[in-house]
Amino acid sequence: MTVIEISEENFPEVTRIYGEGLATGTATFETTIPSWEKWDSGHLSFGRILAVEENNYLGWAALSPVSSRCVYGGVAEVSVYVSEAARGKGVGEFLLKKLIEISEANNIWTLQSGIFRDNVASHKLHMKCGFREIGYKERVGQLKGVWKDNVLMERRSKIVGI
Repeated sequence: MTVIEISEENFPEVTRIYGEGLATGTATFETTIPSWEKWDSGHLSFGRILAVEENNYLGWAALSPVSSRCVYGGVAEVSVYVSEAARGKGVGEFLLKKLIEISEANNIWTLQSGIFRDNVASHKLHMKCGFREIGYKERVGQLKGVWKDNVLMERRSKIVGI
């Protein structure tokens, strides 16, 4: 498995995988797939990776800013999506570990993630990669008329911002 940078050219693969995540009902409050322009403007310029093996796109991960305030310049939100065919095969762990390396190389000291309580696989993945549960937002939003809790997780770097 290797990683390549997400670009406008391979964005159709990102949207395919994202669509598979949307279909689960446990991945995000979003219900539509964004355009390249919207996705591009909402993510940091680094930490946009796509896992590939033998010309198969297996999953993607990216970093988003949590705030425009300078004091939060070293804090980013994590997104990880794995294609339906590649789930349970270590792709998510591979991507998240690579994203941690990239984040630290770019002076990110804290990674955050908000995970639906019923997304057990994502919660386990984040715990395995050094995240800790810091709380939750109860019934923070609805997805298709169902209230969802969002478990808040974070990972503090042991090498950046110490």
